[in-house]
Amino acid sequence: MADTPYFAHETAVIDDGAEIGADTRIWHFAHICGGAVIGQRCVFGQNTMVAGGARVGHNVKVQNNVAIYDGVELEDDVFLGPSCVLTNVTNPRSQVVRKSLYEKTLIRRGATIGANATVVCGVTVGRYAFIAAGAVVTGDVPDYAMMLGVPARQRGWVTRHGHPIQLDQPGDQATCPESGLHYQMKADGSVVCVEVNEDADLPADLAVGRTPYRAVQSRDKDDAN
Repeated sequence: MADTPYFAHETAVIDDGAEIGADTRIWHFAHICGGAVIGQRCVFGQNTMVAGGARVGHNVKVQNNVAIYDGVELEDDVFLGPSCVLTNVTNPRSQVVRKSLYEKTLIRRGATIGANATVVCGVTVGRYAFIAAGAVVTGDVPDYAMMLGVPARQRGWVTRHGHPIQLDQPGDQATCPESGLHYQMKADGSVVCVEVNEDADLPADLAVGRTPYRAVQSRDKDDAN
């Protein structure tokens, strides 16, 4: 693969017709099917698969043992945790061929799907939403929502840096404990970042994590006491 703009491990299978962007890395035993469209600077871990009808944006991180099937679209900056599951038919049967009926699943920019979580097909996971490990998502998820449980229920909001914040009613504001960015609940109940538009990249000085999650939580508990 020395003549390609991306890296693929010698055990990876890249079918003819796959479109793969520059600086993407594809690791052991991965399979990229013909017709798949993958952006730049992505990472695909061991034993991953991208089907021919899938679409993957830029800077997407896919951890080990994840299959991205036909009908799934990942926008830029999505993170898929180890062994999470994405599907494309709600009522699959081996005897009934539904290849023309695949349901679209859209994971929007910056969202995280935790390890072993399942996203049932036909839903949209909003920008920068956080799906906790092991959760099962059965419906659409708002931007910045924190989802936990089986079935998944919203348990609050998170920042672009993945830290919980409290926003209870329109007009409320909260500050990310790591970045200092401010978040506000709008009149319609949606949440936005005040300083950085949801479609914009993070400023370079905020694009590298410097504070561990548990350290932030411990600090917040100390402040509350």
